[in-house]
Amino acid sequence: MELDYAQATDRGRVREHNEDYIGCSIPEVSGREQTHGWLFALADGVGGQEKGEVASRTAVETLLAEFRRAARDQPLRSLMPRLVQSANEKVFECGLQERPRGAQMATTVVACALRYDRAVVSHVGDSRCYLIRGGRARSLTRDHALAAETATRHVLTRSLGGAMFVGADTAEHFVLAGDVLLLCSDGLHGAVSSMEMAEIVTRNAELEAAARELIDAANASDGADNVSVQLIRVRSVERIGMYRGRPYKLA
Repeated sequence: MELDYAQATDRGRVREHNEDYIGCSIPEVSGREQTHGWLFALADGVGGQEKGEVASRTAVETLLAEFRRAARDQPLRSLMPRLVQSANEKVFECGLQERPRGAQMATTVVACALRYDRAVVSHVGDSRCYLIRGGRARSLTRDHALAAETATRHVLTRSLGGAMFVGADTAEHFVLAGDVLLLCSDGLHGAVSSMEMAEIVTRNAELEAAARELIDAANASDGADNVSVQLIRVRSVERIGMYRGRPYKLA
């Protein structure tokens, strides 16, 4: 598998500081793209809680560190929920140490690991992952939030750090050359439609330009929240099958 990627984050036009955090783990040694793969992670510190920026940074840095330490050839479908649980425990423990008056430290997280011809997406909260294919964007995640009504649309039903254990939604998806995966905080998807996201990404040959335009569009439409985006374009894939949990190449 070969990838291009770009990422950007912005505090928006209203917030005084940025509680979003993004990061990625890229294979730095030949062969690790097959034994480990790539990981992209984005977290949005929960507004109104104590030190949301600490929670989001802790979550992403824990995910990346645990991914790099994982044994080779770990099935991503089972690895990703374990990594999210480790991040949850770390955020929860940090909250116990940091909270001065019983305030809770919490964050959303969405993470995407890629290897061979597959992407495994794991998330908690309302940060999202979209698949952009053929000029259309399809959400691969479902928000853990109270639905629809304006007064409650930002109330999360699940987040990292609220308790010692958390249930992450995890799913595996086949990807094709030319696909783009878009990870974002609600500062983007709450201000820019999926149709407009797809149009911006499809129109821009350079992912860095697309990421910047997405953030500009969110700030122009709303700007009341931090906004973060990660874009991953699949350049080529290696088709595999699985036998007893081990991959083999398909002709």
